[in-house]
Amino acid sequence: MVNQTLARRYALAISALAREQNAVERVSADLRTVSEVLSAPGLAHEFFVSPVIDRPAKERALLEILDGKLHPVALHSVLLLVRKRRESLLAAIVTEYLALERAARGVEPLTLESARPIDRTEYARLVARLEKVYGKKFEVTEVVDPSLIGGLRIMMGDRRIDDSISGRLDTLARELLQTT
Repeated sequence: MVNQTLARRYALAISALAREQNAVERVSADLRTVSEVLSAPGLAHEFFVSPVIDRPAKERALLEILDGKLHPVALHSVLLLVRKRRESLLAAIVTEYLALERAARGVEPLTLESARPIDRTEYARLVARLEKVYGKKFEVTEVVDPSLIGGLRIMMGDRRIDDSISGRLDTLARELLQTT
């Protein structure tokens, strides 16, 4: 189980260092990339989380591979996790860091799911309308899911608006089961 409080503390420290060095976006991109690579199933992940491999050897290998490719804040954050035997926190730290970065920019995550790609003008109109209604700026992630059949599913934080055909069919099926 990942300790979210600890992950948030690391993310706050990394965020403060990145802001000091005016490298918030670079550190964000580097951390995201490293997390994706080291979290994906395979030898890199097994090496990174293995408790059998001693810390100095793991540190040397990561330093040799990543030095010069990552911003120093991102690199030393990963190396610190190795030194402290907290490699399993990397994904949670990156998630917390990205949330802090979005909050600092005054934007919130928004996911738009549709059965097919949304027309760019319709997309712009929809996002503008949501920003006006909710009084927020959004960082939009677009997901194409053919299983929705049609319509749209919108997710903003813990709020979910499901106006997809599959969502309506699910609701109808639940209602029919309750009446019988």
